[in-house]
Amino acid sequence: MSKIIELRNKRNTLWEQTKAFLEEHRDENGLVEASAVEQYEKMASDVKALGDEIRRLEDQMEMDAKLSAATSAPVHQDPKAGQRDMILRPTATAKYSEAFWNMMRGNSSLEVRDALSVGVDQNGGYTVPDEFERQLIKALEENNVFRKLAKTIRTNSGTRTIPIAMDNGSASWIEEGAAIQESDMSFTQETLSAYKLGCMVKVTNELLHDSAFDIASYIAQRFGVRFGNAEEDAFINGTGPSANPQVTPSQPTGILTSLTASAGNTTDNAETVHFDNIYKLYYSLKAPYRRKASFLCNESLLLQLMLIKDRNDNYIWKPSLDIAKPDTILGHDIYTSSYMPGITGTAAQDGGKKVLLFGDFSYYWIADRQNRTLKRLNELYAVTDQVGFIGTQRVDGKLILPEAMQVMALGTGSAG
Repeated sequence: MSKIIELRNKRNTLWEQTKAFLEEHRDENGLVEASAVEQYEKMASDVKALGDEIRRLEDQMEMDAKLSAATSAPVHQDPKAGQRDMILRPTATAKYSEAFWNMMRGNSSLEVRDALSVGVDQNGGYTVPDEFERQLIKALEENNVFRKLAKTIRTNSGTRTIPIAMDNGSASWIEEGAAIQESDMSFTQETLSAYKLGCMVKVTNELLHDSAFDIASYIAQRFGVRFGNAEEDAFINGTGPSANPQVTPSQPTGILTSLTASAGNTTDNAETVHFDNIYKLYYSLKAPYRRKASFLCNESLLLQLMLIKDRNDNYIWKPSLDIAKPDTILGHDIYTSSYMPGITGTAAQDGGKKVLLFGDFSYYWIADRQNRTLKRLNELYAVTDQVGFIGTQRVDGKLILPEAMQVMALGTGSAG
């Protein structure tokens, strides 16, 4: 490479000298003097020769690179394939995907089992192919509002430790020549674990062996709905690590579990929400978090919010004119979830409920551990000519910075 650069610089210098020589030896009519032609042609020939040498060296370097790549990489397993398996994740190859769905349809030949060996989990299930994983993630997002709002990370280990800066230190005024006071940042940390979520679906053998039946889309949709609903419930109301897992399984820590409504964010009664309650909730959140903040509530509360007006007699709820965008309250997106506590209109039932969230949901972190797995059950439903499929995933969720979120609770009194 250095030799090529050296020759390029030399050629450039020589070409500039050649052009200068040519201009110096033109007569009054602009023609090159006869005595200078031979010298000019020699200089131009040297420039061309340098160019030829540079091209030869570049061709040599390219050939060396090709030969090096050919001897350091394995031969294609399938000469017809346009991509080496080695550069893909094992579960992303077409070979793995084909073998996976052959196994799900009941083909358990030695060749199929060998192709799936890279994706076997400790419980005998198989890691789902990457393309199916994306279908399932999409289904989860469609059925889980938190997957759209929260931050999702992937982890290969059982736990993920997240360092959190509790403050940024402070600066202080000092006299000239005086010592500067120390003001270190303080840190804490949150840990995201991996809690197991699973469910089972049944498929008839007629459908399973029908080549026109898209088993991947069907299973992705069924598991996506069930996983999505269970996740959303846990991300809102989950109780976190269990002290007695045999009685109450461990699960993600819900966002409502992490928050306590202040006195200023508690309504006067359990039946009615007023504009002042929304206004106080809005400004109880620190300004930096308000920029990306959204509202979340149950649809029963949304019906009340749609009728609330501000001091200028304008409705605070604004319908979206774009089908792809949510409605807004006070200029911020509002989402609904059936797993947020609803309002029944009865003080005895609703008193103390946390009914409205406002904040930056990206500070709620969801940790997905590796890929999801799928296992076929051959014998359990054999008498009904059906096959069961067990899907499992490991996931955790936690509000890692509580100050990024505020919650409004209902009072305990009656409106009357």
